Amino acid sequence: ADYEATEYLSLLAAHRRDFTLFTGLSHPDQGGEHATEMTFLSAARNPGKDGFRNSISIDRFAAEKLGSVTRFPSISLSSNGPSSQTYTSSGVMIPAESSPSRMFASLFLQGNPAEVARQKQKLAEGRSILDELMEQTRTLSRKTTAADRERLDEYFQSVRKAETDLLEAEAWMDKPKPRIEQPPPDDIPDKSDLVGRVRLVLGLVPLIVQTDSSRIVSVFIQDHQVVPQVQGVTSEHHNLSHHGKDPAKIVQLKKIERALVSCYGELIGQMKQKQEATGSLLDSTAVLFGSNLGNANAHDPRNLPILLSGGGFKHGRHIAHDAQHNTPLSNLFVAMLQNAGIESDAFATSSGKLTW
Repeated sequence: ADYEATEYLSLLAAHRRDFTLFTGLSHPDQGGEHATEMTFLSAARNPGKDGFRNSISIDRFAAEKLGSVTRFPSISLSSNGPSSQTYTSSGVMIPAESSPSRMFASLFLQGNPAEVARQKQKLAEGRSILDELMEQTRTLSRKTTAADRERLDEYFQSVRKAETDLLEAEAWMDKPKPRIEQPPPDDIPDKSDLVGRVRLVLGLVPLIVQTDSSRIVSVFIQDHQVVPQVQGVTSEHHNLSHHGKDPAKIVQLKKIERALVSCYGELIGQMKQKQEATGSLLDSTAVLFGSNLGNANAHDPRNLPILLSGGGFKHGRHIAHDAQHNTPLSNLFVAMLQNAGIESDAFATSSGKLTW
C-alpha cells in the first residue's frame, strides 16, 4: 500500500485509493508484434501466426451471459475508426463506433414515428434474409462432407444468434430512450487532436452506465497515424513508441502517454462525482485500463501495465506478480466477471480467479 508513485501514477494521485496497480500479468503465448491488439480482450493464443482465429473477447462473453437486460448488450467505442478489440465467439471483429455524436444519438435521441417504423422494417428485412439463408444452407448441408457440415453448423449457430439479436433489438424499439440534460457532443474531425477525441469518447462512458443503456463498454485508444496535438511533440505516435532508447523520442512519447493517463484519471473523477442510491457510479463500476504490450519498443507482450478502479474492489495497492513467470491476465477477467454477478470460473487462458 505504501508503493512509490511513478511519473505516470503521480497523475492519478487524487484517486490513489480508488485503483489497484497490477504488474506481472499477461496473456500466455502471445507474439506477432501488433497482432496482440486483437487479443488484449480475448487472450487467444498465437496471434499473427498462420491459421490464427480469434476467440470471443471478455466484453462479448459478459454480454452474452447477461443477455438483453439493457438496450445495448455491450458497446464498443474507438478513438479512431471502426477497428475494435471486441470479437464474437466465431472470431469476427465487431466494429467500434468512433463518432461520439452518432453514439449519443443512438443512446438518447428518440426518432420520430416514421424513423422508428423504418428501423423496424429494416429489422424485419434482416430476419427475412436470415430465413432465406438458413433454408439455403440446410439444402447445401445435405450435399456436403462431414468436415464441411461441421463448418456449416458453426454458420447455423451464427445465423441463429443473429436472429435472436434482431428479435431482442426490436423489443427495445418501442421503449423510450433515457432523457438527459447534456447536449449532444460535437465530433472532432481532426485526427491529430488525439487527446480531445479520447476525452469525447471516454465522456460517453459515465452517461452510458448511469442511464443503464449498457453495462459493458470497451474503448480502443489507437494510434491516429498523425503527429498528435500535444505540446512539445513533433513526431507520429507509433514512431515514438519504437524509440530505440533515443532520449529525445522518449521525452516526446512520455508527453503523449501522460496525456492519455490523465484522460483515465478524468474518467475516474467523473464517475466518482456521479452519485447513485448506493454510492458513486465508480463504486458499482469496474474500470480496467491497460495496454496489449508491456514494452512497445521491443513488441514485448509480457508484464502489461494494468490499472483497475472502482467496482467495489479493495484498492489502493500495488499487486506485484512474478515478472519472469507472469500470471494470466484472464485471471483478473474472471474476478471482474464474478464481481459483476456473472457465474464463470474460467475465461480463455485463465488458471483461476485473481484475488488480492
